[in-house]
Amino acid sequence: MSVSKDSIAIEIKDLKKHFKEVKAVDGVSLKIKKGELFSILGPNGAGKTTLVRMLTTVLTPTAGDANVNGHSILSGKNEIVKKIGVCPQVITIYDVLRAEENVEFVAAMHGMPRKEAKEKTRKLLEDFGIAGRKDWSKNFSGGMQRRLNLTMALIFEPEILFLDEPTAGLDPQARRLVWDFIRDLKNKDITIILMTHDMVEADSLSDHVAIIDHGKIIAQGTPTELKERYGSDNALEISFLEQDDLEVVKSNIKNISFVANWSEILRKDRKTLLIAFKGGLKNLVKLLQQGFINNIDEVENMKFRQNSLEDVFLNLTGRRLRD
Repeated sequence: MSVSKDSIAIEIKDLKKHFKEVKAVDGVSLKIKKGELFSILGPNGAGKTTLVRMLTTVLTPTAGDANVNGHSILSGKNEIVKKIGVCPQVITIYDVLRAEENVEFVAAMHGMPRKEAKEKTRKLLEDFGIAGRKDWSKNFSGGMQRRLNLTMALIFEPEILFLDEPTAGLDPQARRLVWDFIRDLKNKDITIILMTHDMVEADSLSDHVAIIDHGKIIAQGTPTELKERYGSDNALEISFLEQDDLEVVKSNIKNISFVANWSEILRKDRKTLLIAFKGGLKNLVKLLQQGFINNIDEVENMKFRQNSLEDVFLNLTGRRLRD
């Protein structure tokens, strides 16, 4: 199905960036729709940061072009920077200013009236749990500085927001806080470009994902599409008290269409059946509802492993995202 030009926030056309022999970005083409959260997923060094630096007009491409909000990154830099917010991978704050001074300074750079800037700053800092801090921002923890950086990118309500590893270095509680805030932003008609190597982050937040490796896009689609097309099967491991019960379950699953295969394995002298199937949690529920286990009392243990974007990357490249 064709996509209307009016609904496209970013169109990337054969974009390249070479540093001598290194092809950091090597012919990337993508269309990103307005209002969606589009993740570029890949390991460190895959070309994510170089790509975002070209889209935000910091770097000039070696070849190719991209339109951001209808403006070329080659000829429309001044128009682009008025409409985008950037939270870079490297924390960028004025460390001799307090939190609210950092945010208000960015607001002033974008011509926001002082009273409006103060009110929006107060609200954003409260949302991120850093309101009321009166010490210099250089004394903040790394996680607090990253949250401050995100606040600075959001203060002028950009139409397109670039997030380059926005939760890097955050503890689990702070990471969840940022994820919840990003989900809220998705309801405000902001186009979000998320650069990440965190497959859970990409899976839980994204409308669409493009996987990048060695400067090239090797796959793209919704998280569900990618997992169904390139991922591994889901796995259900069941250990039984008696061999007869295992045989009954083997007989029952033969008639279930979404079961790919099964095998018997030995787990510390337990009689264990490993069932591979497609369709994720939805089909796991169907599997359990179909009563393929006659006597649940005879089950000693049960484990479920769901297909993930990590499996997708592994199957496409032969290595894990963090290798």
